[in-house]
This record gives sequence, structure tokens and C-alpha cells, in this order.
Amino acid sequence: MTTPIATAPRSQVTRKDVARYAGVSTAVVSYVVNGGPKKVAPATEAKVQDAIRILGYRPNAAARALKLGSSETLGLVIPDNSNPFFALLAHAVEDAAAARGYALLLTNSDGNLAKERQHVRNLAARQVDGVVLASVLFEPDLADLEAAEIPSVLLNHSGEAPGFNSVGVDLAAGARMAVEHLIGHGHQNIALAMGTNTANAFDLREQGWLQALTDAGLPEGPVVRGEFTRAGGYAAGRRLLASANRPTAIFASSDMQAIGILRAIHEAGLSVPGDITLASFDGSAEAEYSWPALTTVEQPVRDMAEAAVSALVGSTRGQQPEHRIFPTTLRIRQSCGCP
Repeated sequence: MTTPIATAPRSQVTRKDVARYAGVSTAVVSYVVNGGPKKVAPATEAKVQDAIRILGYRPNAAARALKLGSSETLGLVIPDNSNPFFALLAHAVEDAAAARGYALLLTNSDGNLAKERQHVRNLAARQVDGVVLASVLFEPDLADLEAAEIPSVLLNHSGEAPGFNSVGVDLAAGARMAVEHLIGHGHQNIALAMGTNTANAFDLREQGWLQALTDAGLPEGPVVRGEFTRAGGYAAGRRLLASANRPTAIFASSDMQAIGILRAIHEAGLSVPGDITLASFDGSAEAEYSWPALTTVEQPVRDMAEAAVSALVGSTRGQQPEHRIFPTTLRIRQSCGCP
């Protein structure tokens, strides 16, 4: 019987190994790996990169974090990563973080306050360099981050949060713009499919809908409340269609709700925009590819993400906290009755 020969585990390649192979100092290897602070001649950098590839060198992230006093990591908490709008927003935050050399830890709260708080505690325990929080509350509890001296930014946040950076859009103005467009098509009975939030707080999209009707001298249309989901929109659509005061137009507070409403309308044998017109809020890709394509209030997710990350680790880091509000854009497509 032949006894198998035990092989010694391959030792970890160090920065010294790379320096020796490339014929440079360990400091030069550090400059190449970290992108500075000193510049390295292109030919020398190419030698170092070849050595890294051939030897299979992997920088020790933990040691680097200890040396720099930074994990070079940001945390992101969003309510629902299956929602195309939040998926788009998370992607934009990841890109903004990566452009500054930071990795992103993405967590999903499922719209649940207990889960949100647990994710915030976990991120604080990991000593991330900052947290971007799209909270289920208008006034979230950030005590764990404050205790750990970890900066945070409230993203997709419509109201001011004194003492904290926050980024959002003018929800009321965006909703008013969409409803005014529906009024421009001659509609006088415009319903609202309003999403509900964990805190049951008043949503400014409802204010915008109401303001547009009031300014036009129109009565309030029917209001149905439900979840910010396709299923929530579907249920809202069925209730509105069964109403004795069936609306001729509907404003939905999210694209996901509008997708559900579209299904309810089609199942009832009605057409959009022939029988009922529809507009929504968010500007997700799903709105563009629904049938008919949705007229929607588009949020500038790239600008919002850039502002949030910049407040944590970019050019505006360390400045006085501010509330950044971005304008929305009405993307006119077929669901409102436009060609």
C-alpha cells in the first residue's frame, strides 16, 4: 500500500515576494496596489502588475483597513431590492462608491422596521465608513451609528432630518405635475392609488395630487391605499374599477402599483388609455417596458446616489449636514393618452 505524500499548503504570497520578483521596493508595490500616493512609471507599474498576476498576490484587506483606519466599505439599507426602482438606486450607489474606491454592503429590510434596525446595528458593528439608509420611517433611529461615530445619509428622503444629511426629491411637486398633465387631457375624476408606509405618515405625493385638483377647481377623486407593490396596485385597481364613482384617470404613487393596476384594468376588459388613463411615480425601467408604456414621474437616481456617497466619503464629507432636494422629470408615454 502506497502512502500518499502530504503536500505542504502553499504559503501566502506577500508584498515582499512581489517586490523581489519585480525587482522593486515594497513601497513601489504599495503605490501600485493603492494607486498612490506617489506616481509610478508606467514600465515599472507593468512589471509590478505582472508579478502580482503571476504570483497570485492578494492584498490583505483586514491589514489594510487597520493601517488606514478605514474599511473602505459603505453600507446600504433599502426596503425592497426586488423593486426595480430600489434596484436601480442601489446600483447607482454602488457605482458612486466604487468610483471612490469603496465596496458596498447591500442589505434589504423588506419594508420591516425590526429588520432595518438589525441591519443598521450589523453595519455599525462592522465599522463601515458610512451608511446610506433608505428608511421605512420618515424619522429613523440612528443611535447605533451615532454611538459608533459612523456618518449616515438618509436616501430617498423627502423631509429634512435636522443634524443629518438627507437626499430626496420634491414628492409633492412631482405628483402635482403628473396630475396636472392628466387634467390637461380633460379628466375631472382622477383617483389616487396611494402606497402605505410603516409609520402611516402622510405622504407628500398625496398632497401633490390634492393640490393639482384644488388648483383646477376639481373635487377630490376616490383614494385607495395599499402596499407599494404590484399586488398592492392590483388590489387598488380592482377596488377603483368596482367603485360606483369609477374614475376616468388614476395617479399611482409608484410604478409597481401602476403595473398591478394595468393588470386589473386589462382583466376587466377595459383599455389604457382608451377607457382609463394612468400615470405613476418613480421612473423605473419597468415603466418604460409595460404595455402601454407608463407616463411616470422620474427620479434622478444617479444624482441622488452621487450626492449621498459624496456626503459620506466625497467632496462634501465633513461639511454641515444638509437636505438635498432634486427636481423630478415627467416622462410622457402612452398610458396618459399622449401619442
